[in-house]
Amino acid sequence: MRKDTGTPEFLKVNPNGRIPVLVDGEVVVFESLAINSYIASKAGGDLAPKNLVESAALMQWSLWVMTEAEKALLDAMFHTLGIMGREKDPDKVAEAVSILERPFKVLNQELVKKNWLAGDRFSMIDLNVASVLSWAKTARLDLSAFPNIERWLTACLGRPAFGRVREMQKAG
Repeated sequence: MRKDTGTPEFLKVNPNGRIPVLVDGEVVVFESLAINSYIASKAGGDLAPKNLVESAALMQWSLWVMTEAEKALLDAMFHTLGIMGREKDPDKVAEAVSILERPFKVLNQELVKKNWLAGDRFSMIDLNVASVLSWAKTARLDLSAFPNIERWLTACLGRPAFGRVREMQKAG
């Protein structure tokens, strides 16, 4: 599928030439966190924002994880595993971990007063942020300095739906 992302047909759907992209009738959405949010809002239910405050929190935390944590987490994961053209490099991993200290302090503090980012329930906010922060586990980062993140991420990744996703990934 990745080799087809540069075709004129694909570029009409996503001019960035990247996956993922969702085509839902006339609606086209690219970027995974936006796709998640679109699907949850369309379907309704507990994952979807319940009001304007939760919609704002969804945007806030989705943008936060992309701008504050995603690049450093990817660097840590790639340099831990030696993938995606990167060599295994403990110094680069340490540099990424150093960059993550500030944003992780922010999230850890946010989770002092609640179990989920929406407060009373697991929601799309948690799903979007946990989908990126799960790379910390893949990179085998030590999260013990951030006990609230560790507790929250373990709860997010321990959900039965996440287990089903992992099984589907293993099945190919």
